[in-house]
Amino acid sequence: METRVNISKTAPGAYQAFVGIENYIASTELTATHKELIKIRASQINQCAFCINMHTAEALKHGETNQRIFMLNAWREADIYSDAEKALLALTEEMTMISEKHVTDATYDELRKHFDDKYIADAIVMVIAINAWNRLAISSGWRVG
Repeated sequence: METRVNISKTAPGAYQAFVGIENYIASTELTATHKELIKIRASQINQCAFCINMHTAEALKHGETNQRIFMLNAWREADIYSDAEKALLALTEEMTMISEKHVTDATYDELRKHFDDKYIADAIVMVIAINAWNRLAISSGWRVG
C-alpha cells in the first residue's frame, strides 16, 4: 500500500489537534510502561503495523522486556503482568472493540481497585488517542520503514 494522503500537510490543523492530545498525555501521571502497553495492545487489535513497530521500539527504550511485548496478545494467561496492568489492558481491549460489549462494569471496578479517577480518565484518553492514531495511520497508508 502506498501512502494515500499526508494528513500533516493536507490537514495540518487536524494533525496538530492529535499532537495536542499527545502533549496532554505526556503531561499526565500515566507511566511509560502503561502508555506503551496500551499503545501496543490497541495497535495489535487494530492491526496497525506502523504503530506496532513504533510503540514496541518505544517500549524497549523505556525498559520493557521482549517477553512482555511478545506475550501481550495472551496477557490474560500470562502472570508477567500486574493486576493493575491487566485492568488497563482489559480497558484497552473493551474500548478498542467497543461495539462488542462496551466497557463493562467489571472492568471499571477492577480499574478502581488500582487507580484513582484521574488516572483512569487519563488512561481512557490514552486509549482513545491510540485508536485515533491507528485509524489515521491505516487510512492514510503509513508504511513501516
